[in-house]
Amino acid sequence: MGQLDGRIAVITGAGRGIGREHALLFAREGASVVVNDLGGTNDGSGADVTAAQQVVDEIVAAGGAAVANTDNIATWAGAEGLVEQAISEFGGLDVVVNNAGILRDGFIPTMDEQQWDSVIEVHLKGHFSVLRHAAAYWKAETKAGRTRLAAVVNTASGSGLTLPNAGQVNYGAAKAAIAAMTLVAADELARYGVRANAIAPVARTRLTEATPGFGEIMRSTIEEGVVDAFHPANISPLVAYLSTEKCPINGRVYAVQGGSIQQLQGWTDAYTAETDDPWSIDAVRDAVEGWG
Repeated sequence: MGQLDGRIAVITGAGRGIGREHALLFAREGASVVVNDLGGTNDGSGADVTAAQQVVDEIVAAGGAAVANTDNIATWAGAEGLVEQAISEFGGLDVVVNNAGILRDGFIPTMDEQQWDSVIEVHLKGHFSVLRHAAAYWKAETKAGRTRLAAVVNTASGSGLTLPNAGQVNYGAAKAAIAAMTLVAADELARYGVRANAIAPVARTRLTEATPGFGEIMRSTIEEGVVDAFHPANISPLVAYLSTEKCPINGRVYAVQGGSIQQLQGWTDAYTAETDDPWSIDAVRDAVEGWG
């Protein structure tokens, strides 16, 4: 018996890297998987429809159930098609793992509009588009008396949460927004039996290896006979657990890498100043300049 027996999942960006490891583990644990991947390059350009199919072939060869999907989830229609394929192929939908992403790094003074728009579109709109169409299905199921104990796992990043990275204002903004969106979804969709959580993973992928200063670090743990701390397979067990039917966790964001899982906490009060009188500029200066 697998931990995900009978679960039907869509996993975006599942042709390579972390998404591929998610798909393989989900299938080994008994889930039926729709493997979504447009097959583009790191910056989202181009397409390679074989990326998703190769993962499906690997799953099927091992006795699992999977189908490929190459829709562009950054579009409303593409996300809707992905959700509809899961329902038509496998009879429903229980899990959404939003993982697809691209990089178009640039510093703020020189970033162009397309660099900004494309990253926000794939990460933030792509996450929401799939979530929106899945949520519509789960709402309809609940109204029909067939509530599914569904799960959403979104992919944020330390770049947007704990370690702002120069040159990634578009990526960091999208990832921070994804974390916030996850918390709203956790609150809003619970009435339909849906839980929503997010992860901020650190692993060796095409994107991290292409990030200045990260590639060498990511490759530094590749040593024969030694546990590979940055292997993307280290991320997937947490995602699988959060996707199990009986998992009670909702509205959490986790940092995960290698042998470490940390629950993150969002913006909190660090310092407070209060006054019984109207604030003056000088009073504000005196109050806040001494803070850390």
